[in-house]
This record gives sequence, C-alpha cells and structure tokens, in this order.
Amino acid sequence: MSIKPIRVPQKKLLEIWKQVPPDYYDSGIKHNLLQKLWHTKKLNEVLKLLPKDVESALDVGCSSGMLTAEIAKALKTKKIIGLDSYEDAISFAKKKYPHIKFVVGDAHKLPFGNNTFGLIVCTETLEHVVDPKKTLTEMKRVLKKEGKAIISMDSGSLLFRTIWYFWTKTKGRVWENAHLHEFNAKLLENLIKESGFKIKKKKYSHLGMSVIFLATV
Repeated sequence: MSIKPIRVPQKKLLEIWKQVPPDYYDSGIKHNLLQKLWHTKKLNEVLKLLPKDVESALDVGCSSGMLTAEIAKALKTKKIIGLDSYEDAISFAKKKYPHIKFVVGDAHKLPFGNNTFGLIVCTETLEHVVDPKKTLTEMKRVLKKEGKAIISMDSGSLLFRTIWYFWTKTKGRVWENAHLHEFNAKLLENLIKESGFKIKKKKYSHLGMSVIFLATV
C-alpha cells in the first residue's frame, strides 16, 4: 500500500478549507482543554528537535501561524516564513503576528529557490494535500544540503482513528472530510524516504497517536 496523488476540484478544496475558522487553533487552545493538551504537546515535541543556529526556516501548512510564531521565538530568528494555501488563515496570521512573514502558496510548488532554508517544519499537513510525495520533494528541493526537516502527523493508530471518528462528529465537525489521505506512521516513514530524505530520528507521542520525524537530505 502506498500514498497516491488524488484529483480534487479546486472548488471542493476551497469548501473543505472554508469549514475551518481561521482562528481555529488559537481559539481551541483557549477554550478547549483537549485541544490545548494536544497542540501544546505537539509544539513541545517540535521544539525538542529544533536545531541550533538556524538562519532561515519555513513552516509548510502553517494555518493561523501559531506554531510558526513559537518556532520563531525559540530560534530567535526573523528569517522564518509561514506558508499555507488557505488565504483566510494567512490573513489572520499576518494580523496577529506582523513580525513574521506569511505567504499564500501551494505546497506542491513552493515559491522559493533551491537550497533556501536551513529548517523546514511540516506538521499535520501532508494528509490534507492532494499529492503528499510532491509536497515532500518540494520541501527537499528548497532545503539546504545541511538543513533539517521536522515532519509530524497523526500516527493512524486504532486509538487515534477511534477518537478522530467521534471528534469529527462532535466538537471537531469542521474537520469532516478534511483528510484527503489516510496515513499511518509506516506509510509516512516510507514516503519520506521515497522523497529523498534520510530519517535521523523517529518518535511517538500522545499515547502513540502522533509521530514525528527528524530528517535530512
């Protein structure tokens, strides 16, 4: 079994994106304990893997920019860019974090030159794109030869799938049909390798419901 690109009309993609309020993550952390626990732990796992002395970084699928801002704070660098195809989320991010550069862009065709960034972060994004492998190869293209990539996603475990099912029927209804691909940790690991990355570290968290990879080119 492998992850294949799919065809989804642009109009349908826009409908899926519009289901999610631009401030979904920011509001969720403030008002929902489960979301706060999930995303705070996710952030901490990313921060643990951040390399030192990074001069430039890219957050692919940054949404409202919450994680981008925390990464920028930890790295103490102004050379960080958040990219997302959801215009409303980028508009929200620009207003809330004016000191960070945010751009509307397609993860399948990143608007940057080769070997641009020392760090690329991609969390909970690949399951939402039509061609995950193309997105990963684009990330590899814009990553510097000595750079690092941090890629995180839900593990696809039975526990996660069970909780996700009920979540999308209740509090998380905005995410119904948002996953264009059904991943698991092994599929993601294989796809990262197929895209030309070398995996340096792999770690599970959230009771095994989330997996994070540190990779290089």
